[in-house]
Amino acid sequence: MKIMYTMKQVTQETGLSAPTLRYYEKEHLLPPIGRDSNGLRIYDDLSLKSIYFIKALRATDMPIKEIKEYVKLHERGEETLQLRKSLLENHQAKVEEDLKAQALYLKKIKEKIKLYDEYVKNLEVRSE
Repeated sequence: MKIMYTMKQVTQETGLSAPTLRYYEKEHLLPPIGRDSNGLRIYDDLSLKSIYFIKALRATDMPIKEIKEYVKLHERGEETLQLRKSLLENHQAKVEEDLKAQALYLKKIKEKIKLYDEYVKNLEVRSE
């Protein structure tokens, strides 16, 4: 039996807002979303898997345009495996570059904090 989720359950599970989920649906980033007898959206495990993948891509700054390209390639099937892989490899390279830059920035922040610690320590010593 297929497990189904309400929008509220999906928003709680993923941390994404209902408007974001509706936007992803409108932009065809998600597989078709079913509706219950009342016309309310119902999501399945494939939907959740797709949402989490999109969330990972967005969290690593992949533009919606590129996600759309990926989804369109995916919809075309196995013939696009290499193209999809290439798209993700390019994104991976960008993310790795961003991480290197972030690590450098973090190092600089830590150095500044260390300077402040030393400054505060010196002030405390002088005030004794």
